[in-house]
Amino acid sequence: MSDVLDLIFCSYPINLQDWPFQSVLYLWSAVKANRFPKRTKMSRFLNVLRSWLVMVAVIAMGNTVQSFRDHSFLSEKLYTGTPEFVNGLQARTFGIWTLLSSIIRCACAIDIQNKTLYHITLWTFILALGHFLSEAFIYKTAPLTIGVMAPLIVASVSILGMLIGFQCVGEPQEVVGARQKKRN
Repeated sequence: MSDVLDLIFCSYPINLQDWPFQSVLYLWSAVKANRFPKRTKMSRFLNVLRSWLVMVAVIAMGNTVQSFRDHSFLSEKLYTGTPEFVNGLQARTFGIWTLLSSIIRCACAIDIQNKTLYHITLWTFILALGHFLSEAFIYKTAPLTIGVMAPLIVASVSILGMLIGFQCVGEPQEVVGARQKKRN
């Protein structure tokens, strides 16, 4: 697996100085070197993850607006396998779900040390991945086009980043203090 990712990251002709590629490259170098910052201070990795969460949340807000504005957006970009199933109600439901996910991701970016919020944010990506995989492979309503591949890639990279970042998230001070009092 390591050789495959090295091949992808080292041979793909991209400018690694671009912001999204820097975060993916940093993520991969942290995994490969197995070096993670200490739990006691905010790490560079968590700052990159916070920026990623904000970027994904802003894009999701744009998708929300598009879902409310014109429901043909979903039938033209996502659910191209059975566009007749897409109607205004389904588009608005998709928009609300996307808006809720966006708000949760923004809240996590603001308070990334909150473990409960971190878990909920991780679940938003797991649910999105499950949704798009099931629509593509079980229900066959969303063939693998760029409109479906983009959320699959974003959800997968986000899940990986959040699982790695979980090692950097410290425990709340109240829990640490209570544990120390019990030892004494």
